Amino acid sequence: MRYKDPLRQILTSGRSTWDRPETRPAVRTNFAQMLLCGTFALGAEVFASQTEEKIVPHTCKSRSCPACGQRAMIQWRREQWCALPNVPYEGVVLTMPDVLWPIFQQNRHLLHDLPRLGAAVIQHWAKLKFGVRVLIMVVPHTFGGRLNFNPHLHILVSFGGLRGREARWISVALFRGVTEKAKLMRMWRFAVITYLRAVLKAGLLESCLSPRKLGSRLKEQYERRWNIHIDHFASKEHFLRYAGRYVRHPPIAQHRFKEITNQTVRFWIKDKRQNRRIDLSFSPQQFIGLLAEHVPDRYRHAIRYFGLLAPSSKARTSAAVFSLLKQSRRPPPRRLTWAFLRQKYFGPDPLIDSNGQRMTWVKRLPIVDAPTFSP
Repeated sequence: MRYKDPLRQILTSGRSTWDRPETRPAVRTNFAQMLLCGTFALGAEVFASQTEEKIVPHTCKSRSCPACGQRAMIQWRREQWCALPNVPYEGVVLTMPDVLWPIFQQNRHLLHDLPRLGAAVIQHWAKLKFGVRVLIMVVPHTFGGRLNFNPHLHILVSFGGLRGREARWISVALFRGVTEKAKLMRMWRFAVITYLRAVLKAGLLESCLSPRKLGSRLKEQYERRWNIHIDHFASKEHFLRYAGRYVRHPPIAQHRFKEITNQTVRFWIKDKRQNRRIDLSFSPQQFIGLLAEHVPDRYRHAIRYFGLLAPSSKARTSAAVFSLLKQSRRPPPRRLTWAFLRQKYFGPDPLIDSNGQRMTWVKRLPIVDAPTFSP
């Protein structure tokens, strides 16, 4: 069965589950805004022609809203198309053993440092191996295929980089084979375990285990093999299509829901081991609890930039990179309007009235209610 706005339906019927003082403020704010998306509570724009008037409600811009996330992803992809040079790219997925997942689940402040750790490992490898600085983009994720809490990083890195002393771009694969992949894994493992040990020593780590047992657990995980994955993209277009799958999307796609009742939320997932689809069922309360775990805290970015893309060096190095590659950088694109996107994906121009006349902007209606919750 195809449901319209299944996430909104579940959150509306199960509001008593999440709209409580003990719920994380980011969860309450994002869920509440998502329920108001496309309603007059968030204000509206008024358009009119000589004979007709149309009122267009504002969207919520919530990180949990599928519609707003899709629009943000499209705009982000257009901006990156103009900002990035047209070179091959590599995709690196850095994971960690499931034994460590609860540590980050109980200590969400540690999630903010994971992208920096991953980027430092990649940049250190590029500098040590080839003496170059690379373009690095990190998309942190907390969810696995079953909506379980699984912190990992999707890192997009340029194929080659800038060798500053020689003022030239070196085009080379950073990770060529199994041996180099194993070395990268060991560097990532060392970075994470060393970081957790430092946090534990500083007394900033909450855990149901004693510091001694937690230290032993970290030692065990340091001695085992961790999984990482590496993909190669022949062009910027291929790279951005891949990245768009992970940027500003909720943990579960709307079309995966198969049944929503007062007792059951059932949806399908891709089981990679069995190479087939399987169904998962939860109570609405359980499902909302799983979904809430993946709402990022306020002021936590969905994408982080490092290396040649770091905000501190991007303006200075961007022109040099494009010049060395003999490529022209395009100016930043204009933001896409809701009318353009509506026409592109759903048919006729929404600002043409029934008589074929163009509607123009008239005024803005004020916000009635925009909920926010403080810690």
